[in-house]
Amino acid sequence: MQVKTDIFVGFNISSMIYRMGKYKRTDPMSVLVCKNYPILLVMSRFGIPLGFGDKTIEEVCVDNKVDVDTFLAIINFLLDEDHDASGNAPFSIEAMMRYLHNSHDYFLHFRLPTLRRNLLEAIDCGPKDVSVAILSFFDEYVTEVQKHMLYEEQTVFPYVRALLEEKPLTKEYNIGIFSKRHDQVEAKLGELKNILIKYYPAKSSNELNAVLFDIFACEEDLASHNYIEDFLFVPAIQKLELKRGRNL
Repeated sequence: MQVKTDIFVGFNISSMIYRMGKYKRTDPMSVLVCKNYPILLVMSRFGIPLGFGDKTIEEVCVDNKVDVDTFLAIINFLLDEDHDASGNAPFSIEAMMRYLHNSHDYFLHFRLPTLRRNLLEAIDCGPKDVSVAILSFFDEYVTEVQKHMLYEEQTVFPYVRALLEEKPLTKEYNIGIFSKRHDQVEAKLGELKNILIKYYPAKSSNELNAVLFDIFACEEDLASHNYIEDFLFVPAIQKLELKRGRNL
C-alpha cells in the first residue's frame, strides 16, 4: 500500500496497516483502540471512558450518548487511505460541533498548557536569551490558536446552529468565508520544532527530546483537527446552506 503522507495527517501512519476496510458498528471497541491507539484522542473528545469490556462500537456509543454515525465517520476518515469515500459517511452536524468544541477545549486547556510547562522545564537551564525567545515564540503561537478557535466558537458554530434551527441569517456570511480564512494553525508549531532541533544547545537530550516528541504529536493532532473541519464539517455545512437556499 502506498501511503499519501502529504494528505494523511494526525495519526501515526503505521496504525493504518491494521485495517484496510472501514470499522463498523458491530466491531469491538477494544479492537479498534488496540490496533489504532491514537483513537484514544477521539474517544476522549466524545467523552467516552475506558472500561467498556468486549462491547461493540455501537454499544459503547449508546452507553455514553454518543452519535455512532458521527464517531464512525471521524475514525474511518482518519484511518482510511481513501478519504474521498470515507468523507461521504453520514453524521450528525450537532454531534460534530460538540466534538470540535471538545477538541478546542482539549487543546486550549490541556494539551498546549501541558506542552508549555514541559517546554519551560526542558529549556530552563539553557542560554537565557534563547530560552526567553523560544518561550515567547510558543506563547505567540498559542495566542494564534486561541484566536483561531475562538472565531469558530463565536462565529462559525452560532451560524451553523442558526442554519439547523432555520433562524434568520446574516446575508453577508457563509461557511465559505470560514473555509477561505481557515489557516493551518499547526504550521508555526512546526517552526518551533525546527528551531529546537537546529539551534538549541541542550545539555540534557532526554527532556528536550521528550518535548520535541510532544510537539510532533501536537502538530499532527492539530493538523487532523483542521482536516476534519475542512473535509467533513465544511462540506456538510455547504450542503445545509443549499437546502436553505444560500448558494453564495
